[in-house]
Amino acid sequence: MNHDMKPVRLADLTARQFAAAATANPVILLPLGSHEDHGPHLPMGDFVVAELLAAKIATACAAPVFVAPTLPYGAADYFASSPGAMALSPAGFRAVLHDLLGGLIAQGLTRIVILNGHGGNAPIIHEVTLGIKNAQNIVIPSFYLWKIARALMAQALPAGSSARFGHGAEPLASVSLALRPALTDFTALPAQPLHTELGLPVCGFGTVDFEGLPVDVPSQFHQVPDDPVRAAAPLASAALGTQVADALVAKAAAFITHFAAFTG
Repeated sequence: MNHDMKPVRLADLTARQFAAAATANPVILLPLGSHEDHGPHLPMGDFVVAELLAAKIATACAAPVFVAPTLPYGAADYFASSPGAMALSPAGFRAVLHDLLGGLIAQGLTRIVILNGHGGNAPIIHEVTLGIKNAQNIVIPSFYLWKIARALMAQALPAGSSARFGHGAEPLASVSLALRPALTDFTALPAQPLHTELGLPVCGFGTVDFEGLPVDVPSQFHQVPDDPVRAAAPLASAALGTQVADALVAKAAAFITHFAAFTG
C-alpha cells in the first residue's frame, strides 16, 4: 500500500521523477469518461468521478501504479442534442485512444489498464486494444467502472432492484452523492413528456416499441424515458455510494495487483 502518500498522478510528477520510476515498468491507469447529459440532478462531467476513483485505486494497489491524465471526452453516441455536451466522433476517439496507448508503449510502458467510465467507449476500446494485441502481443485490459459498480451494487441491494439501474440512475447516482455531494440534487426532476419516433414510443436508447418489440431507430438521450432515474431518486444515498465505491476500489486494486504480477 502507498502509505507514504507519494504522488500517483503523472500530472504531479516531473519527467525526471517519472523516468526513475519507469525503469520498473509500473502499471499505468488510463481513466476515460464523458461530458454529457446525466439528467437534471447530476453534473455532466462523470469523467471527474472516474478520475477520483482512479486515484483511490492507484493508492490502494500493492504494486507501483501511476494514473495518467483522464480523457474527459468519450465517443459520441446519444448525447449530441444535449446542451453543453462535448464528445469525440467514433473515428476521433479511436485515433486519440490509439495515440495515447501507442505513446505509452513506445516508452516501454507495456502494463496499462484502462478505467472506462462511458458505455459508448467500450466497443472502440475493444477494437483498439485487440489491434494492439494482434500487432504487438500486449494485452491491455479495460476495467469498465460502471458495469462493475452495477454488479457490486446489485449484490448489496435486495432482489427486485433492477429498475433503479440506468443512465443517470444507479450506480452513478449514489456514487455521485458520495463523491460529489454538492453537485448532486434529486429535487430537480421535472415531469418528462413521452417522446416518439415514427409515431411509436421511444422505449430506450435508440429503440422504439412496436407491438411490444424493440425496434432500433436513431434517437437522442432527451427522448429516452427516465424511469430508472425516478426509481433511483428516493433510494439513492451517499452511504450506499460509499459502500459501492469502496468495494469497486478494492476489486480494481486486487485486479491490478494480479495484472502486475501476471505481466511482471
